[in-house]
Amino acid sequence: MNPIENSDDAEKFHRLGVGSVTALSLIAPTSFEDRRLSTELNSNATCVIDATVESVVRTPKTLKIIFFAHNLDERIEGIIFHPKPYMIHQFPTHQRAFFSGKAVLESGRWQMIQPVKIPSVGSLVPIYKTLLRVDVMRRLVEKHITIDTLIADGLPEPIAQSLYEIHFPKIPTPLTQSQINALKFAELFDYMRRLRLKRRFHPTHYKASGDVAAWSKTLPFTLTDDQKKAITEIRKDLRGENSARRMIVGDVGSGKTMVILASVVLMSPYRSLLMAPTTILAAQLFEEAQKFLPDLRIALVTNATKKGSLEEFDFIIGTHALLYRELPECALVMVDEQHRFGTAQRHALTKLTENGSAPHFLQFSATPIPRTLAMIESAHIDVSLIVQTPFTKNIATKIQHKNDFPELLEHIRSEISQNHQVLLVYPLVEQSESINYQSIEEARGYWEKNFENVYVTHGKDKEKEAVLREFRECGSLLIATTVVEVGISLPRLTTVIIVGAERLGLSTLHQLRGRVSRTGLQGYCYLYTNTSGKNERLESFSTCTSGFEIAALDLKFRSSGDLLEGSIQSGKKFRWADIGEDEEVVKEVKKYLENTN
Repeated sequence: MNPIENSDDAEKFHRLGVGSVTALSLIAPTSFEDRRLSTELNSNATCVIDATVESVVRTPKTLKIIFFAHNLDERIEGIIFHPKPYMIHQFPTHQRAFFSGKAVLESGRWQMIQPVKIPSVGSLVPIYKTLLRVDVMRRLVEKHITIDTLIADGLPEPIAQSLYEIHFPKIPTPLTQSQINALKFAELFDYMRRLRLKRRFHPTHYKASGDVAAWSKTLPFTLTDDQKKAITEIRKDLRGENSARRMIVGDVGSGKTMVILASVVLMSPYRSLLMAPTTILAAQLFEEAQKFLPDLRIALVTNATKKGSLEEFDFIIGTHALLYRELPECALVMVDEQHRFGTAQRHALTKLTENGSAPHFLQFSATPIPRTLAMIESAHIDVSLIVQTPFTKNIATKIQHKNDFPELLEHIRSEISQNHQVLLVYPLVEQSESINYQSIEEARGYWEKNFENVYVTHGKDKEKEAVLREFRECGSLLIATTVVEVGISLPRLTTVIIVGAERLGLSTLHQLRGRVSRTGLQGYCYLYTNTSGKNERLESFSTCTSGFEIAALDLKFRSSGDLLEGSIQSGKKFRWADIGEDEEVVKEVKKYLENTN
């Protein structure tokens, strides 16, 4: 049980948005008030005196106090401008107390500007900028942050020592690199610990026994090392006492489909189920499954499928239509492009298939994440990264401006003449005054007039899947929004032109670029922008081909997010740690957590 929850200060912790002593320690002081007795006077510097008030004179605009400073053996004139009535009570004559204020040398005489009475001397008093009053925050820190409480909260002693010294330093100095590293460690430790607490383990009696080695020998190609590693990790999961919870993250074209099919083989003779976000994706996966799992009975479930019993099938593939069907017992539940479904939908799917024993659950995503993020996420769910691709894609990426348009037109005509396809991605469906680019509706007339076999679709188009299927077979030029970002296979597509490329995140650009050159043809990605001058983001993207490196770049340019709240795309959520830069600290924290379990 968290001791903070039972503390008298629980409400204060809640107001600060922190749930542990470690989290409290991450709120570093912004500055310090030096309450050590002064040994000398320095102009325009704060001085602290042990003084007797000799006299007080009030004028309409000032309050003048004559102090005798015992620690300096000197008389000092205190001046308060525009005094409030209560202030005079701080300076009773002939009484000795401690005072603080700014020293100024005026015409050879020392003055103290805006002096205030202070309760004690001898220390540095931290100043905090929080929702709590400074004095309330200060007392909270003094009460809860000690080396012993930080160690008791799970931190290693050197980190606890550094954090304590940040709040209670002997001399006021800027944070050292060692202290900043301690703050990063503590922040990541607290964060990954909370992720671990979210993790749930569910016993299962489904144990994998399928021969994936024999199956892989029947394939007309060799699996990549990353595919084999992911399959090995999944096999270990599927043979465990608890149901698997694993996320498999692969770059565009990395061969996640074969890992999905290998998982089905591993789970055989138990039944497996896969949910995909679109009918096209589900149909593509169904075709691949029929090709490479010829001995299994496979069903495809979409909104168009007639309802009936699915008991006879070994592998069920479908869209969200699965959520509205009576599903038979399944040992393995998989979700492709998991980020396209809400948490509630994914949860509903596992619940639908539970029959006294939790099914294994695998999530697949084609949105690469940096290794650091994968390591952090692994505190909550097991993660496999598929970085390698079965074949090297040859895609040239170029930044284009208005004056490059004639060259672009020539390229489009050349590709179409070779029976290749071209994709044009526009930022909007309809005209907008706030965006300096044509919409699909404004641009389509030009392309339809100058080219044949032009197809148009977008996210709100109810017929988009039918349009994409027809385009795959008959089209030359496809005009669309980012609806084509994920999943669809277009073997003849060699060129993608992204209009207003600077408006999109790098990961989205990479997904769009991944639509071309799926079968090894020479590919082209044109980043069309109206902005003048050099764009560092687009320049970096154009020279980088690995989705995992691009994800790290995206973090660098857009700032990291928050896994606990389900958003990792943008918005700075860490106060000290930088996911894009602090891989070594993440490794250190992960190792420490594993060793202290």
